[in-house]
Amino acid sequence: MNSAQSQGTALVTGASSGIGAIYAERLAARGFDLLLVARDQERLEAAATTLRTAHGVQVEVLKADLTQKDDVLKLEQRLRSDSSISLLLNNAGVAADGLLANADMDQLERLIQLNVTTVTRLASAAAASFAKAGRGTIINIGSVVALFPERFNATYSASKAYVLSLTQSLNAELEGTGVKVQAVLPGVTRPEIWERSGIDATQIPADRVMEAGEMVDAALSGLDQGELITIPSLPEAADWDAFVAARHVMAPNLSKSKAAARYT
Repeated sequence: MNSAQSQGTALVTGASSGIGAIYAERLAARGFDLLLVARDQERLEAAATTLRTAHGVQVEVLKADLTQKDDVLKLEQRLRSDSSISLLLNNAGVAADGLLANADMDQLERLIQLNVTTVTRLASAAAASFAKAGRGTIINIGSVVALFPERFNATYSASKAYVLSLTQSLNAELEGTGVKVQAVLPGVTRPEIWERSGIDATQIPADRVMEAGEMVDAALSGLDQGELITIPSLPEAADWDAFVAARHVMAPNLSKSKAAARYT
């Protein structure tokens, strides 16, 4: 059962800290019951107690390691079977530092599992369930490095480019179903993801680093405004529109029966 004024249940991955924890608080304030997912049971329980007291919503916690397929499959099944879930926040993710040529490939495989495979499986399950219900919201947390891959680690940038592309394609697939889709592309924020990946965010100029709370509030404002892609620090929406328009200008010439004259 949902709370009296509930908007349904929001499933939040990576909910024990950083961006996920802030989203959980903001969504609870909006009347969502919560299903909080992360590896840290103790922090999840503490957050749940605080959120229940502050907002009068129901909060369930689920300890899961979303780099492990068995845990992902359990959460995927929950999404497919629990009709109370009306919002998926695909937030759990990990960064990496260093050059691809020197990388720990086991670490990168875990990154791809979490940032790509898990996001895809959960988005698929949510899309099926939400489309059947004729309502729901899928929010995928990406990164601005999807638009500027030369400036950051190759695998992390590629994983976030995947999230952007997945969101755009999924939105087209869900047109007319009543399901809202959003990708959020933050710049550098202050969650623990940077510390866990060995990146010292204190070396980044302060005017380039956004507080996570401000980022989440901007992202939710973008959702309210119906944005498919939200870049919290971008001053002019027209800049993104121009970027999309440039892509569409190329579209008629991306697949032809003959090579371009400059190649012959």
